[in-house]
Amino acid sequence: MKFVEEVVVEEFLPTYRSLLAADLRDRGLTQSEVADLLGISQSAVSKYATGAVEVNDRVADDDRVRDLVGRVGSGLASGELSPVGALAEAEVLVRQLEQGDLLAKLHEEAFPPLAEYEGSFDVHDPESGLRASERVLSSVRSGLRTLEESPAFTTLVPAVGSNLVEALPEATRVEDVAAVPGRILDVKGRATVPAEPEFGVSVYVASVLLAARRAGHAARAACNVRYTPAIVETLEALGYETAEFDAVGEAERTGTADEADDALDAAIAEALADTPDADALYQAGGFGVEPIVYVLGPDATTVADRVRDLAEAR
Repeated sequence: MKFVEEVVVEEFLPTYRSLLAADLRDRGLTQSEVADLLGISQSAVSKYATGAVEVNDRVADDDRVRDLVGRVGSGLASGELSPVGALAEAEVLVRQLEQGDLLAKLHEEAFPPLAEYEGSFDVHDPESGLRASERVLSSVRSGLRTLEESPAFTTLVPAVGSNLVEALPEATRVEDVAAVPGRILDVKGRATVPAEPEFGVSVYVASVLLAARRAGHAARAACNVRYTPAIVETLEALGYETAEFDAVGEAERTGTADEADDALDAAIAEALADTPDADALYQAGGFGVEPIVYVLGPDATTVADRVRDLAEAR
């Protein structure tokens, strides 16, 4: 009896690690850095990267495996993909290859009785919640990198700071939205991100995004920036639709959480009634409320690109 997990360990894992270690070394990472990212020893990295470990040619030549190596290598090297995210991406391909695919065929060859079985084995769910969460975090990291590298972005940071958020596909709560703990601040002319993105750490930007989604908007991400009439005009000149919503006042914001959500929902639903696909929402301010623009988009990376373009067009 031979389990498919044994095939993964004996055939897929050494091949995948060899390809990934070599890819990371080609990207300029040291043996020590590669070892830390892969959770293995430096001596193991040396063996993998130099071809001292036997690989399975059928696994190594598979286009999907090579595509995964390239994507994971790029993400790990740039910091846009965490080791957990890299593991999740690899797990998904492994499970795919186990379902009547390459690893299933290797399993049948290693355990011939399987070839006589006409059924299929659904051993794992490829669309895991972990993978979805890591994809969102990776997107936010990528967007943050864009904002950090844009010198003009700091001119858009409001007094309360900015945040870049992205929601899970079925998000309904603030806890389903990834963002920067605290806020992105302008520190001596540079955008400063205080910590790695997490879920559930943004209140108002996430709430605005969720309110827009409840009103039927398809946006999955948002970033808040400073408001002036000129900024709104620049957005429109760039081809983006804008919509103004009434500032949610102090009374609503200091009421119960449900009352605050209801007030925000009503204000944003009214704003989106005439422009349901608006690319940006803005409030011109009110008593105790700072005027803010919320740039919307399908993901954090796209939103960051739009904010960068806005900053550079001013």
